[in-house]
Amino acid sequence: MTKAYEIGIDEVGRGAIFGPVFSAVVVLIKNNSLILKDLGVKDSKKLTPKKREFLFQKIISLSSDYGIGQSSVREIDKFGIRLATELSMLRAVKKLRIKPKKLLIDGPLLFRQWEGIQSNIISGDSKFTSIAAASILAKVSRDKLMERLERQYSGYFIFKNKGYGTKDHCSSIKKIGITNLHRTSFLAKSKLI
Repeated sequence: MTKAYEIGIDEVGRGAIFGPVFSAVVVLIKNNSLILKDLGVKDSKKLTPKKREFLFQKIISLSSDYGIGQSSVREIDKFGIRLATELSMLRAVKKLRIKPKKLLIDGPLLFRQWEGIQSNIISGDSKFTSIAAASILAKVSRDKLMERLERQYSGYFIFKNKGYGTKDHCSSIKKIGITNLHRTSFLAKSKLI
């Protein structure tokens, strides 16, 4: 890939107590990066669900390439959240048609599974459109999964909390126990199990 491409990667769900962690990588040429920025692409946490859904389709159509990966609850509990997050990132990158030479990564932690050049950018999703776009793809993909899982795991308010440890979610765990998609490693640390 040439220098004209900006390739950003971000993860979502790292701090949740239920469900997998997702990562996405987005490849953008400068012109499409500017178009997406003008459309309102920014850190997914600063957007409404409706705006994220709208932008998801625009990112798919304007990106030169993209990949979405995830790491399971079992992997999170077995390897720890950092390595599991890196596995989800690696799976996202492996879905790209061409191996990128350089990745822009949101946050200070090195992507240790990546052998190419990387730049770690704190608050990268507010500085690079490709990282912001990746955060949107990851967030929308994970949220859709959480909404589908609500049908199977009702009573935990997953549709609302997206697997994070809200007061309602923790209260439900105390009342009805945990499921096979709760991260026992996280729950043990917070003394919920």
